[in-house]
Amino acid sequence: MKTIMLVCAAGMSTSLLVTKMKKAAEAKGVEADIFAVSASDVDATLEKKDIDVLLLGPQVKFMKKQFEPKLAEKGIPIDSINMQYYGMMNGEKVLEQAFSLIDNNK
Repeated sequence: MKTIMLVCAAGMSTSLLVTKMKKAAEAKGVEADIFAVSASDVDATLEKKDIDVLLLGPQVKFMKKQFEPKLAEKGIPIDSINMQYYGMMNGEKVLEQAFSLIDNNK
């Protein structure tokens, strides 16, 4: 089971994307724990939960440099969600992006 954390400004706008990603994972027969948190909750969430990848929503992609050192210590890949996939709420494509990052990080 892979754990995918999405980060956005308030944790709201990504909730629809989380739902679509869960449906895409189910359709592919992939077990994944997919959830969204606000940018302010990232540190607390990382302390209590092991994640495999962190994806930033377009509105917080400027925070990537801030999170990179913490995640590098833990060996967790980070990237911004593709703008087009986010705008279209394409859960399948964002799920593929997450798994690609996990696979490339091994």
